[in-house]
Order: sequence, then C-alpha cells, then structure tokens
Amino acid sequence: MPTQDSRDAASASTSPPSATTSAPATPKAAWSAVFSLTLGVFSLVMAEFLPASLLTPMAESLAISEGQAGQAVTATAILALLSGLLVTAATQRLDRRHVLLGFSVLMIIANLLVALAPHLAWLLAGRMLLGVALGGFWALSAATVMRLVPEHDVPRALSLIFTGVPIATISAAALGSYLGDLVGWRNVFLLATALSAVTLLVQAVTLPKMTPERPTPLSTLISVVRRPGIGVGIVAIVLVFCGHFALFTYVRPFLETVSGMGINGISSTLLAFGVANFVGTLVAGYLLERSLRLTLLSMPLIMGVMGWLLSTFGGIAISTDAVMIALWGFAFGAVPVAWSTWITRVVPDEAESGGGLIVASIQLAIALGAAIGGVVFGVGGVLGVCATAGTLLLAGAALVTVGVRTRARSSMDACAGVADGH
Repeated sequence: MPTQDSRDAASASTSPPSATTSAPATPKAAWSAVFSLTLGVFSLVMAEFLPASLLTPMAESLAISEGQAGQAVTATAILALLSGLLVTAATQRLDRRHVLLGFSVLMIIANLLVALAPHLAWLLAGRMLLGVALGGFWALSAATVMRLVPEHDVPRALSLIFTGVPIATISAAALGSYLGDLVGWRNVFLLATALSAVTLLVQAVTLPKMTPERPTPLSTLISVVRRPGIGVGIVAIVLVFCGHFALFTYVRPFLETVSGMGINGISSTLLAFGVANFVGTLVAGYLLERSLRLTLLSMPLIMGVMGWLLSTFGGIAISTDAVMIALWGFAFGAVPVAWSTWITRVVPDEAESGGGLIVASIQLAIALGAAIGGVVFGVGGVLGVCATAGTLLLAGAALVTVGVRTRARSSMDACAGVADGH
C-alpha cells in the first residue's frame, strides 16, 4: 500500500506544468526585489511591536490607561486577520507591484497617525491601517516570491524574507524602550515613519510589474480550503502557532518564578531566544530544500518536547532553562518559513488565497494561544502553560505526520484515490 510520502512524490512527478507553478518560470532570480520585501517585513513587524515597549509613556501622554493603550495591538491583529482574508479578492485586478507599494504607503500613514495622535481614536485609526498593511502584505508574500525567483529558490527566498521578523522583534523591544526614554515615544514612531519611507523607495526601485493572472473572487478561499489536505494543514498551523504563543506570552513569568532569574538574566535569555530564532530562520531555507515534510514535522516536535521538558524539569538550573528556551526559539524560526513554503507547493495556482488563509490562521492562533495560556495559567500556573503548549505542538506534529500533503494533488493521484475508495 503506498505511503503518504510516495503519493506526494508521485503527484509531484505527474502533475502538469500548470499545476506546479502559478506563473511562468523566472529565468533569473530578482534578489534585489526579495531584499525589498525583507525590508518591508522588518518595517511592518517593527511598527507592529513598538507599542509593547512604549505602552506606559504612550498611555501617560494620551491620558488613557495602559489597558486602553494595549488595544492598539488588538486593533492591529483584528484588521490583519480581515485583510489577509480579503486582500486577494479586493485587489484581484490590480498589479501586485502597485498593491505592495500601497501597503508601504499605508504603513507610512499609520505610523504618522500614531506619532501625531492627540487621543485614543487617532491611535487606534493608525494601528488599524497598519493591520490592513500587515495582513495584506503577508497574504501576498509567498505568491510574490514565486514570481520573483525560480521554484527551487523559493524556500531560500522565503527564509531571507522571514529573517526580518526576529531582527524587527528584537529591535522593537530593545531600541523601542531605549529610544523612547531618549527622544520620546512620538519621535520613535517618526523614526519608524522614516524607515517606512525608505522601504517604499527601495520597493519602488526594485519590484517589477506583476499583473494579476486571473480574477480571484472571495469564493476562492472556500474552494482552496476544500482541496485535499488543506483543511488538515490549516488545523495543524493553528495548533502549532497556538502552542507557541501560549508559552511565549508567559515566558517572562516562567523565567521569574520558576527559573528565579533577575532582570539581567531575563534580558539575556530573551536575547538568546531572538538570536536563536534568527539562526533558525536562516537555516530553514536549507532544510526545506532537502525535505519540506521533515521540516514541518521536526520543528513543532522539538518545540513540543521543549514545552514538556520545561514543565517537568524547569527550575533545576538557570542555564538549562535558558538553553531549552533558545532551542525553542531556533525551532520556531523555521516554522513560518516552512508553512509559507508548504502553501506554495500544495496550491501553487492559488498561492495568494492560500497565503491569506495562513495569515488568518496565525492571527486566530495568536488570540487563542494568549487566551488558552491565560486560562491555564490561572488554574495550573506557568508550568501548566508549558505542558499545554507542548501538547498542542505535539498534536500539530502528529497531524503533519498523518494528514498533511506536501504537493498539489494531480489528476492521476485523484484517480488513484477513487480506486482506493477515498
């Protein structure tokens, strides 16, 4: 009886050319354009996470509570989810170059609105615009990469793009707080505006014209979800990201109460997590060129094991806790790259709609992860959060093993499924 891997391999070899790429093969990789997308990721993620490091001065300046200021993050996440789902249908007849440049313009306006905000309404308006740009950009990123580089370079290009995430996350936390004390939070957002303007300029120079190939109505999302293996993959994505954010949301309480670290130890451990995450993102491109399935499986497996080890042996030694959290960060670095590569392989003809589904799934997982972590934290403490996160991640790895395809289903594969009674 053929295995899942053999069926995937067979489908890869028997698929017609039109089923394995959404655009004609690019004769030469446009790496300068890929770099401009990396700069876009850095600018967007930096702007997304700046409020976390500037929450207190923002709240004091606007005469609101920190809880109200925190809604700036929530507003961004909600609009990112909606934008990721709707952007393909809403821009189906527009040149992708113009759409991506439009998102950079939105980012500039969003940062300006926040920097000049006289009250909460302006702050939320700016953050909502950023959410539109963030979700739309991520939804189109994988499909855009497929049009900029040859198929065999897609994993490496996606790996390069995702390196912007850990760099921006570390920068937002470290530079955000430092510069906020030095020049004020409004000037930090003005600096973010300047960075967004540089991003727009670089993208305007490097991004080629990318006309849409055919209309993609909203119903395309439903048809993509109904394809074999896609629904299972989406559930696996939610489980993996939910597990990650359940633990990551409460990593500081773990380090404080279980590991017994002071502020210097916590800062050093989080820095190690960020550096390891960056390295994992770089390594992901090479791993994916060798085996997409193994990468999809092994990374959440490593994270799940780390979750249970932290729950069971956490606090025995500070250095051991730090190493396990760094390994967690390394493994997670490959996760977004792997799932973005997966969507380009399983729905190459609808990679934009597939990218929107991934963005929405991740945003949902972030909200669920924080909520589940909060409930478990209240009942079983931070060690319970570690165990729960590990369980969710192992469940995601199990789904990859039993039900996630790594290639588009060809007509011959479909016929074989009918003959087998599937």
